[in-house]
Amino acid sequence: MYNNIGNQPGVPRPPQNTLQSPFGDAFYGAGSGLIRGGLGAYGEKILGSSSEYVQSNISRYFSDPQYYFQVNDHYVRNKLKVVLFPFLHRGHWTRITEPVGGRLSYKPPIYDINAPDLYIPLMAFGTYIILAGFSLGLHGKFSPEALNWLFAKGLVGWFLQVSLLKMSLFSLGSGEAPLLDIVAYAGYTFAGICLAVLGKMFWSYSYYFLMPWTCLCMGTFLVKTMKRVLFAEVRTYDSSRHHYLLLFIAVAQFPLFIWLGNVSLNWLF
Repeated sequence: MYNNIGNQPGVPRPPQNTLQSPFGDAFYGAGSGLIRGGLGAYGEKILGSSSEYVQSNISRYFSDPQYYFQVNDHYVRNKLKVVLFPFLHRGHWTRITEPVGGRLSYKPPIYDINAPDLYIPLMAFGTYIILAGFSLGLHGKFSPEALNWLFAKGLVGWFLQVSLLKMSLFSLGSGEAPLLDIVAYAGYTFAGICLAVLGKMFWSYSYYFLMPWTCLCMGTFLVKTMKRVLFAEVRTYDSSRHHYLLLFIAVAQFPLFIWLGNVSLNWLF
């Protein structure tokens, strides 16, 4: 506003004060240098350490989601054999490591049959919902609301399995296993349930054979996996406590499988 008045013709422009303190530039330069050099470096150090801390904890507890989808047909076939027929697996149960960026890292599933993946659990979960819907349709009980009910029931079962494995690790003083690893191992449950539900659709009496078999296989798979992979990083070791926990995990598969395998619109039956 005032600058516009000064630019008009015939109107004298007010004199500007051109005097400056001889110490102004010095104080300004010193202050700005302190802010840029001292506080800037201190802030960068804080932010950098915070970023490294967050990244290390994210990689520790969640890992990289893309890692769990590096699969192919060969891996899927062999992994299903290990999950559904663990007694026939003659190889080792430990995961393969490789040096990456100066530290050891696990190889992706496409190169390691013992690595967890999320492709099979998600596909098995979706197949479980579809097979359960077909089973209800054969008995004249299918409805769109039934699929929502089965979806919620499957998620609850998956959550219970994850909680079982996670609490087992916490009880041993180690909960540092990546969460997606636990989710993947727990999700293999639906592979066995799909086999039992599919057999029941063709022959109802096969359910009474397939369900105990899949429970036993899943219990064996989790015991081998927890013992060789997850419990290997536990800080404290108590052989008797380990054995009781492994036995509890195996036995807990029976009520969980029976509950999920009993396709109905009720929570308990």
